Amino acid sequence: MVELGLRENWKQFTLLVIINAFVGGMVGLERTILPQIAEVDFGIAAKSAILSFIVVFGISKAITNYYTGAFANRIGRKNLLVIGWLIGLPVPLILIYATDWNWIIAANMLLGINQGLTWSSTVVMKIDLVGSKNRGLAMGINESAGYLAVGIVAFLTGWIASEYGLRPYPFYLGIAFSITGLLSSYFLVKDTVHHVTSEINTSQIKKLKNVFRETTWSNPNLGSITQAGLVNNLNDGMIWGLFPILLTSKNFSLSEIGTLVAIYPIVWGLGQLVTGKLADVLVKKSMLFWGMLLQGFAIITMIFAASFIQFMLLSILLGIGTAVVYPTFLAAIADYTHPEQRANSIGVFRLWRDLGYAIGAIITGIIADIWGILPSIGLIGSLTIVSSFILLFRMNTSLEKEDIIN
Repeated sequence: MVELGLRENWKQFTLLVIINAFVGGMVGLERTILPQIAEVDFGIAAKSAILSFIVVFGISKAITNYYTGAFANRIGRKNLLVIGWLIGLPVPLILIYATDWNWIIAANMLLGINQGLTWSSTVVMKIDLVGSKNRGLAMGINESAGYLAVGIVAFLTGWIASEYGLRPYPFYLGIAFSITGLLSSYFLVKDTVHHVTSEINTSQIKKLKNVFRETTWSNPNLGSITQAGLVNNLNDGMIWGLFPILLTSKNFSLSEIGTLVAIYPIVWGLGQLVTGKLADVLVKKSMLFWGMLLQGFAIITMIFAASFIQFMLLSILLGIGTAVVYPTFLAAIADYTHPEQRANSIGVFRLWRDLGYAIGAIITGIIADIWGILPSIGLIGSLTIVSSFILLFRMNTSLEKEDIIN
């Protein structure tokens, strides 16, 4: 008999947490040093050209997220997870041996597909396993493992690069991640289709008439969550691409840059262990509003920062703000959708959320090339604050019981 719950499924849940840490580690490979490689190895100076790798990553991941959700019930969660790791295998090798920037772009297209398949699969499988009681906690643990790995690997690659050079040694970590992730996914992970069937039989949540349209915007709660997810990753794309360049312009060393770049995702990752559980207790609308508002404040204040301590404190605040919203996004989307439509709705949300990487990289790259980095940072911070007020005024928590119970 299939049972839902974190305690009842702790072995599979823990395995999926470990696998998601490997997934996050694959992104962490690039977080500190790829903008440096663009300038040093390939002589690329234009910010829009440097950020092109994030554009490709964001678009490929976003589209893959959608299809992972759409095909999760048909192909199976585990199969999509294994396919994602197979596609990720060549990525570190391409990054090591690339002799042209177009190879870096190709590697990031594969990385985006890898992330869309693997991360989306682990998210959906964990939600399947735990049921509704600890959904926020489950997402907090999942996202914590992934983004803590992003931060740790970003720090490690920065340190390795400062000691041994930008290539190839930092990317050896990626070879280990992809092989271990593939083998553990194939031999140890079990699909969660039976857990979904069990929840469908008892669920009282009404079905959405049009999952794509309602998750994208027309449902006031789902649409508000989706726009905030897009803006969150829009500012994360800016931090990914421009933050190392900003720190370089402040004359910080490579190891200092690696430390500062790592602080934000580490705080983001660790914080979700707390904020995920809070999402099961507190009003999700309030958590989303305050988290986005804090992000916007931290980003705008970076314009005026100069010292290592100032950037460190702002990175911590940005990490806290992101930790507050990130597991809450997914838990809230799951709350408002029928179990049978959950994977599809999460796929739509993650489509728009990760398109934020591409949109953010394009906007910030163009503005940085024309007016400079600081105006670009100011715009993204302002958009994040606007997003927080859309959540405040559009989400209707009084509809929650009506939406869920019908």
